[in-house]
Amino acid sequence: MVLPNCPKCNSEYTYEDGSLLICPECAHEWSLEAEANQSEEEKVIKDANGNVLQDGDTVTVIKDLKVKGSSLVVKQGTKVKNIRLVDGDHDIDCKIDGIGAMKLKSEFVKK
Repeated sequence: MVLPNCPKCNSEYTYEDGSLLICPECAHEWSLEAEANQSEEEKVIKDANGNVLQDGDTVTVIKDLKVKGSSLVVKQGTKVKNIRLVDGDHDIDCKIDGIGAMKLKSEFVKK
């Protein structure tokens, strides 16, 4: 069985001690069950204030955002209705009145 690298220091010299995995370089201990559960959990997306976002929420833009490739600007205070959460760098997929379909980063909106 190939043991995973240490999640803290990425050392390849991890070893098994009972049900725990141990890193001899940084002394970090973890279990395989915790690692499996962590990868199964869904990614939680939060707004600029730390509120958890969900599909269908209405959010407000907290700063002026330039639209790449055009001279349009999404103004601060613009309300965006019915957002959809997606994977990737820009984790909100939405439609903004007057601009159209866009992707936003969650760090620039508040619930």
